[in-house]
Amino acid sequence: MAEIEEMELEDDWGDDWDEDELPWIAEQKPWRWEEDGLTVTRGGSFTGPGCHDGCGVVLYTDENGKLVKVEGDPLNNINQGRLCIRCLALKDVVNHPDRILYPLKRAGERGENKWDRISWDEAVAIITTKFNEIKAEYGAEAVAFAQGTGRDIAPYLQRLAFSFGSPNYVCYGLAGNACMIPRLSVQMMTLTAITMPDYSQMLPDRYEDEEYTLPECIIMWGRNPLASNADGNFGHWVVDAMQRGSKLIVVDPRCTWLAAQADLWLQIRPGTDAALALGMMNIIIQEELFDRDFVELWTYGFDALAARAAEYPVELVSEITWIPAEKIIAAARMYAQSKPALIEWGVAVDMTKESVPITHGVNCLVNITGNLDVPGGNLITELACNVAGYYGWGNELISKEQFEKRIGMDKYPMLRYGIPLASPDEMCDTILTGKPYPIKAMWVQANNPIACMAADPKKTYDSMKKLEFVVVVELFHTPTTIAFADIVLPAAAFPERNGIRAVFYNAQCINKAVDIGETKGDAEICRLVGKALNPEAWEGYDSEMDVWNELSSGSGLTFEEMREYGQMIHPNVYRKYEVGRLRAFDDAPGFNTPTGRAEMYSTVMESYGLDPLPYFEEPETGPVSTPELMEEYPFILTTGARQSAFFHSEHRQIKSLRATYPDPQIEIHPEVAEEYGIKQGDWVWIENQHGRCMQRANITKVVAKWFVHADHGWWFPEEEAAEPHLFGVFKSNINQLIPYNCGRSGFGNSYKALICKIYKVKEGEV
Repeated sequence: MAEIEEMELEDDWGDDWDEDELPWIAEQKPWRWEEDGLTVTRGGSFTGPGCHDGCGVVLYTDENGKLVKVEGDPLNNINQGRLCIRCLALKDVVNHPDRILYPLKRAGERGENKWDRISWDEAVAIITTKFNEIKAEYGAEAVAFAQGTGRDIAPYLQRLAFSFGSPNYVCYGLAGNACMIPRLSVQMMTLTAITMPDYSQMLPDRYEDEEYTLPECIIMWGRNPLASNADGNFGHWVVDAMQRGSKLIVVDPRCTWLAAQADLWLQIRPGTDAALALGMMNIIIQEELFDRDFVELWTYGFDALAARAAEYPVELVSEITWIPAEKIIAAARMYAQSKPALIEWGVAVDMTKESVPITHGVNCLVNITGNLDVPGGNLITELACNVAGYYGWGNELISKEQFEKRIGMDKYPMLRYGIPLASPDEMCDTILTGKPYPIKAMWVQANNPIACMAADPKKTYDSMKKLEFVVVVELFHTPTTIAFADIVLPAAAFPERNGIRAVFYNAQCINKAVDIGETKGDAEICRLVGKALNPEAWEGYDSEMDVWNELSSGSGLTFEEMREYGQMIHPNVYRKYEVGRLRAFDDAPGFNTPTGRAEMYSTVMESYGLDPLPYFEEPETGPVSTPELMEEYPFILTTGARQSAFFHSEHRQIKSLRATYPDPQIEIHPEVAEEYGIKQGDWVWIENQHGRCMQRANITKVVAKWFVHADHGWWFPEEEAAEPHLFGVFKSNINQLIPYNCGRSGFGNSYKALICKIYKVKEGEV
């Protein structure tokens, strides 16, 4: 890539900034230029195809407008020029011959894979007519609006749902909304804020910035960031920190690359994380290693927390977690005595049935050690992405009466707090039973539930088959489009559209580089259909650019002005609770919670009838809860480790990526494989009391003899599409072993704390 001359910062910044001035750290940089006969477009990345991170990319197109090369943007503060193999293979996705390029209408029966190409006008007219017919007969709530993960569709899909009058905006299929939502909701209840690890990403000079302090210790809890990145959190930052001297503690049942490099690896029994958090807290409190000043000045409920933690002496915690007591003690001391220290957590925290107390416990570890919102600790974000109401766009369009009809909210009051979503568990049952009211149609955007995130995919399949009308927005045909869709709308990949990638501390423009077929960006699709369903609610949004100007307005810039900045970073202030940055209603020091403090005893949870303190509950099945079942199903099963080649169920048709990981795998210890007569690459049945699937054996010591680990998200685009095959979606789908069974809060589900047996697939069964 040609060298780009960096320009001076547009404005100074510090502990305070003028609200009338540009509230960002920003550098003007060219976003398009010509180079060696190619047009070069720089901007942010985001799905589809998938990733959470929003890395800076540089896209090269030839004289025919074809994407021919992708590089990382060295001037982007997130990835600093580094890219994963999925971004490097982006041209193979964009130019793939199997892309859906035009609106399609089902021609045969559902599942036959017969389609007619139609125009956008006809597609919008069919959707509008059908949705309005259902609304007239059953009410707007009879149409659910479902999304998947990772795509920047939340603001406009929610606005589409609310402008239609439906409260049922849902991540359909993911039992207990068990991905990030439990963590965010608990933080909203206990801090009224969201945190992320501080790797200097909000500072202009990164690790060398004078305001930054490198964490002395990092706990990597249930997360493997080198294979998967959370929102705005580049995975290799932890390696950057380790190279600069940070010590590492890894909490993970698998020996990941990071676990192998760690100062301490805590090989935890899946589902027992809350006990570990409480046990570490007990050691820290008993040995008076906690930050007394922070606890006394800024937290609520310490004495009650100390009493709860005292119920978890290290010997008991070792017995529960299967981690040696000396390692638990060493980890507690290392973390508490490191100043600063941070905890980086992953989806494993969410994917246990009782995810809320786990999340609460990890949060309390941060609080009692005073590592909250300090340099090198766990930052409180000021949600730069929410300056223009990015995640609340359209809230004013739905009445309180309609909002109260949201499925699951009466049963699980936590669904009201922080990030309100319908309950996937209750939604599935509602579709099947018609109670409390019928669900007749579904809009599905960037979601392939039966192949990827749905617990009990056959139950999910039965529920979606019962719907009268289904619209799916996708890049490729998937098992979901084939099985259920009446209308398929062609989504643009991010090089084919404009957009805004906004996360907790930065915003950047996604800049369109190519035109392919009649694909449209997710925002434009929602705008077109929304305007047809409710013109008044979308008045003033006469083009896609009107949407982007609305969502960029909090920056003080139009979209066109904003794209002149390669990246806009919200200026950071540490210890915001000391200077009134967290209480917008009175600007007083403290937190925007009922007590004005970081609540370790949660008054909000208490008001919902939930335990206000962290607690441990045994996984529903396992050696303690169901020893009799363990006789038949002797292995603990975890699912869903991320692979660098794929984003959940995406990319299976991309040859360059699939070549690196051609088949689904179950990891089995060598001694277990020998005992069961299993060789490397053999197809193996994985079975429990709920179902079974087959995957290839990967014989490896990264797992212990007492557990196995299976991939998720597998289907086979090379196989037959029409039913009953559906691209082989049920052959290797590990979620067939997972029931809908969320926690008492409505959050969490046992995707990573199951039991199973394994045995070789017989000849001919494949």
